[in-house]
Amino acid sequence: MSEAVVPARPRVSSPNGWWGMVAFVATEATLFGVLLASYAYLRFTAVRWPPPGTPEPKVVLPLVLAAILAATSIPIFLASSAARAGLARRAQAFILVALIVQSAYFGIQVHEMASDLSKFTPQQNSYGSIYYTLLGADHAHVAAGLLMSLWLLLRLMSGLTRYRLVAVRSIAFYWYAVAFISVTVAVCQVSPAL
Repeated sequence: MSEAVVPARPRVSSPNGWWGMVAFVATEATLFGVLLASYAYLRFTAVRWPPPGTPEPKVVLPLVLAAILAATSIPIFLASSAARAGLARRAQAFILVALIVQSAYFGIQVHEMASDLSKFTPQQNSYGSIYYTLLGADHAHVAAGLLMSLWLLLRLMSGLTRYRLVAVRSIAFYWYAVAFISVTVAVCQVSPAL
């Protein structure tokens, strides 16, 4: 007596790794929602924003840097598309391009933040506190994305698997969220000067 063979059903839902990244990004979006609400509360209850003695924020550089980071969504998208088509080397090349630009963004932003620390500190007033909290959280997320992209580049050197395809898609989703968050943080950062 032989048993009936049940044919394999194609996957109808996204992999667990994808849903894990969605859940992670949702928690990070909540974190930034709270930080941005705190910024808005502090800004609209303050008589002067930024307080006297605090330099006006730069406008052009943060907006240009945010636009450059957002533009890296293009090579990230192309990497995800290439990975779906099974083109590991092409996906790797697009990720490398994005990683180089994102690393330059990160380096400039960290340098600018260190420069700002010589002008005013987080302990000085509520503006300094929320300013550095927002920028620090944003920079930490960019740093995490850089590490994920570097790990992915190394993994793709040995080829593309289903697991790595999910990783490409998940990390691409993460970068889209980080780009959006960085643009929002940059707008808050320059808003007192507008």
